[in-house]
Amino acid sequence: MKKLFLALVLLTAFGIKLYAQDDLMKMLEEDSKKEKKKDYATATFKTSRLINGHSIENVAAGVLDVKISHRFGMVNRGSYEFFGLDQATMRMGLDYGISNRLMVGFGRSTFQKQYDAFYKFKILRQSKGGRGSSPISISAVSTVMLKTLKWEDPKRQNYYTSRVSYAHQLIIARKFSESVSFQLMPSFIHYNLAQGATDPNDIFALGGGGRIKLSKRLSFNFEYYHILPISLVAGEGYRIPGTKNSIAVGFDIETGGHVFQLQFTNSTGMTEKTFITETTGDFFKGDIHFGFNLSRVFTIKNRKSKKH
Repeated sequence: MKKLFLALVLLTAFGIKLYAQDDLMKMLEEDSKKEKKKDYATATFKTSRLINGHSIENVAAGVLDVKISHRFGMVNRGSYEFFGLDQATMRMGLDYGISNRLMVGFGRSTFQKQYDAFYKFKILRQSKGGRGSSPISISAVSTVMLKTLKWEDPKRQNYYTSRVSYAHQLIIARKFSESVSFQLMPSFIHYNLAQGATDPNDIFALGGGGRIKLSKRLSFNFEYYHILPISLVAGEGYRIPGTKNSIAVGFDIETGGHVFQLQFTNSTGMTEKTFITETTGDFFKGDIHFGFNLSRVFTIKNRKSKKH
C-alpha cells in the first residue's frame, strides 16, 4: 500500500513538472513572437512625390494615383504676364501600385512634349523591434524620358534614340518623429545625345529634401538638387552650361482623398532630366515658378493584405 501511495505521489509530481515546463515553453514562445514583431514607419511623407521629385513613399498595391501638376511662369515677370500665371506647363501622370513594394508610373508633359515612365522599388523599410530592424528606408527609382519636340535641324540624319534620356536614383529616408522626415537622393542622369559638343552625356547629382508637419493636415516641404563636379570623360563638362541647381519649397494640404501640394521652384520641367539638369532660373534672383500638384487615389483592385 505504501509503495502504491509513493508511486501515485511521484506520478503526480512528475505530471505537475511537465505541465509547468509546457506552460513555461508557451510563455517563452509568446515572448519570442512579441520580440520578433516589427514596428514599421508609416507616412514618412504624404504622397509619392516630395515636390518635383519622388519621395520614399509608394502607392499601395492595387491603388491608382492620378497626378496633375502645373508650373506657371516666373513670378518676377511682372503684372504684364500676371506674375507668371499667363504661362503654364503641365504634367499628367498615372501611378499604380503593383505590390506594396513595387509601383510603376507613366506621364505626359507639355514641356518639351515629354513622355516619361518609371518604376520605384522599396528595398528596405525603416523599422524598430525584432530582428533586422532598420533606422532608414531605401528605395530605387529608374525613369526613362522621351522628348518629342520637332528636330532642330530636320535635314541632318537624326536618330530616334537621341530623344531618349534616363534617370536612376536611390532614395534614403528617415522619419525622425511624427513631425519631421528627411531624405537623400543620389541621382544619375544619362542623355543618349548631349545638347552640345562639350556638354556631358552623364550628370551626377545629390538631392536632399524634407517635411515638417505643421498641423494634422498641413506640412512644409523643401527639396534641393546639387549637381556634383564629376565628369566621366576628360575635357567634358560636368553640367550643362548656364544651368542652376534646382530648389523648391512648398506645402502639402491633405483634404480627404486628395493631397494638394503648393510650391515655389526655379525649375520649369517636372521630369528628372529637366528639373535636375536643365534648370536655368536663379531662385535668389526671383526666377521662381509658382505651381501645384494635385493627387487623387482610386482603389482599382482589392487584395488580401500582405504585410511588408
